[in-house]
Amino acid sequence: MFNQIFEELTTSIISHGGSKVPLESKFKEYFSRKKDAVIRSFVWDVPGFRRWRITRMDVGEKLQVLNSVAYPNYSNDQPIFGIDFLWFGTKKKLVAVLDFQPLIQNDYYFERYFSGLKTLKKHYSDFNTKKEMNLYDSKKYFSPWVLFYVGDAYNLKYSLKEVFLNFLDKYWLIQKLPDRDYKSLSTKQVKDFQFEYDLYNAEVDPAHGLFKSYFGTQWADDFLHQFLFPKSFRGCQ
Repeated sequence: MFNQIFEELTTSIISHGGSKVPLESKFKEYFSRKKDAVIRSFVWDVPGFRRWRITRMDVGEKLQVLNSVAYPNYSNDQPIFGIDFLWFGTKKKLVAVLDFQPLIQNDYYFERYFSGLKTLKKHYSDFNTKKEMNLYDSKKYFSPWVLFYVGDAYNLKYSLKEVFLNFLDKYWLIQKLPDRDYKSLSTKQVKDFQFEYDLYNAEVDPAHGLFKSYFGTQWADDFLHQFLFPKSFRGCQ
């Protein structure tokens, strides 16, 4: 379901100087006990970012998942890149979330970084779902212009690939913003907020239950704390 998006993201990362980071085997590829599901993950070293991760979960026609999060360097206070796509084949249901995840909720910060996302929000009106975000605090690491769709996977006015590519282009433009006197957050504050981002998401991420059901509690716990949100791992620096 998400092959083209995965390929476009990978190609774009490479074109921006990205290189793969070696991964522990159990996080690189892991099969369910019944061999009916597999999860594969990747980490990229990309200029301007301290960590860019991608995860794909494949349960055939039953379920497909694609998730990616990119953390800018601590010296850069720009938003975190975040996408989450889930396709439930038997229900023909698509859940899609794309956002520049803000470190702070601040008008000055929004004005600096979110003009591109605002434009997309106006254009892609079907990505304006108002329900089912109650698992998260919308005021915490979500922007007011998050692109959010829940519905029939084949009922979109625009292709998901088109929406994603435009979203990705707008995010890369942030990297091209000139050095400026403006800076809302110090390096220490960025580090602290990214640390809190991992702690918060490790507590509320609904995918944890999904991973446990397919891959077992121990692996799911390790994956959550050591790979998805490593700053939530006990003893991390």
